[in-house]
Amino acid sequence: MSFSPLNFTVLSLYLLAMLAIGVRLARRQRTTEDYFLGGRRLPWLAVAMSMYASVTSAMTFLGLPGMAYKANTALIAVSVMSPVVAPILIFLFYPFYRRLGVTTSYEYVARRFGPAARTAVSVLFLLARLGWLGMVVYAPAMALSVVSGMPLWAAILLMGLLATAYTMLGGLSAVVWTDVAQFVIMIGGAIALAALIARDVPGGAAAILQTAREAGKLRGFDLTWDVGQMTGLAVMVSYFFVLMQDYGVDQVTVQRLLAVRTNRGLARAILFNAATDVAIVALLLFIGIGLFAWAGAHPGAIPEGLAGDRVLPWFIVHRFPDGISGLLITAIFAAAMSSMDSGLNSLSTVIVHDLVRARRALDDTAALRGARGLTLALGVFATGMAFLVTRIGGIVKSFLTIMGLFSAPVLALFLLGMLDRRARFVGWFVGAASAIALTLAAQRFEAMDEIFFFPFSFAVTYVIGALVSRLGRPYAAPAGLTLWDRVGRADEP
Repeated sequence: MSFSPLNFTVLSLYLLAMLAIGVRLARRQRTTEDYFLGGRRLPWLAVAMSMYASVTSAMTFLGLPGMAYKANTALIAVSVMSPVVAPILIFLFYPFYRRLGVTTSYEYVARRFGPAARTAVSVLFLLARLGWLGMVVYAPAMALSVVSGMPLWAAILLMGLLATAYTMLGGLSAVVWTDVAQFVIMIGGAIALAALIARDVPGGAAAILQTAREAGKLRGFDLTWDVGQMTGLAVMVSYFFVLMQDYGVDQVTVQRLLAVRTNRGLARAILFNAATDVAIVALLLFIGIGLFAWAGAHPGAIPEGLAGDRVLPWFIVHRFPDGISGLLITAIFAAAMSSMDSGLNSLSTVIVHDLVRARRALDDTAALRGARGLTLALGVFATGMAFLVTRIGGIVKSFLTIMGLFSAPVLALFLLGMLDRRARFVGWFVGAASAIALTLAAQRFEAMDEIFFFPFSFAVTYVIGALVSRLGRPYAAPAGLTLWDRVGRADEP
């Protein structure tokens, strides 16, 4: 089977609808407050859907089933950690941001550690998210290439440039409202896939679970500790920090939550996201073991040697009728576009607020015009990065490597700032440089599984940063910028 004209029609209508939303909302972007934060008046449920859709990219949509199909379901522990991290976000990170009235999370770093620290973490954010954007463009482009025969380069250009266009036009409002539509398509697609696979495997869901158990794939709560393997315990430890970074520090998510009007709405959005994470991670892993069971029931049907993250799109287009397969492939595009639009909008926000306006005065009209130009330039650059990702390997492996190198040190700086009165920027800088070098060495010599890169890099940065900060003259943080200054006092309602 090939990707039929009907399927191309379904996909094209979806892409045109996303572009139309951007065009419609473009005229409402009169100030940078509108463009970057939706005027701080977006409804919490829309923001919650956008937040989940932003972080749950096509890497997740393709990577989790691929991991379960090829290896095991250890990544189920990701969903377990979401509810654990939620109270830390609500009671530690966001009271600082909302009380200070910031536009980016890195403005907190500027007040706590100074402008050099703000520049450093902004640059690390740019490095991490530009690499991440390359992956979120590559994943659905690869899926389209596999199922349609379209050259990979053409699929990358289609995906990258369309998402760039509507994000450039409509700002955060366009990002959030397109994400709502993409959230519905993505969740509906995952539910439909799970149901169709269960129907297609003799014996249904019970047979899928039995087959997976016999093959040793239900290792989600394996509490053994082995730095050479991705066990359930390793995933829980790693994603405790990864999710704190994703939802508490990273501007992609922080920007959405700062657009919610009230603290109560913010808490609801975080809890909604945690509950959704539990359901969807489990569902995507079930799809992966369902594909494994289906392959066992139909020997030779799935080509040997097919990469794990390519199994799902292959199965969709070869197993389901025209129209339905088009809708399911569209769900993969929805997952990718929701991540790319969020990344581009956040990257332009950080550049304008943390790297340009922090150094020189810029009126709102010029800033808005510059933000749109930056979004276009960043979209073109991220599309180019997607071509480099084709040389890296598996999607999940690439994600863990980039996050360990660039994002773990950023989380360490925020926690040093909030939890340690004596922490200084110079201490963090020494720790971050050490962590990046040691993580690269660990990758080069295969000293540990990729799942350990993030907690390893975080721990090295935090410990060395705290120790070096205590050298030299005594130092104490400015008042009101650590957790200990907030103990015993209420934050704003």
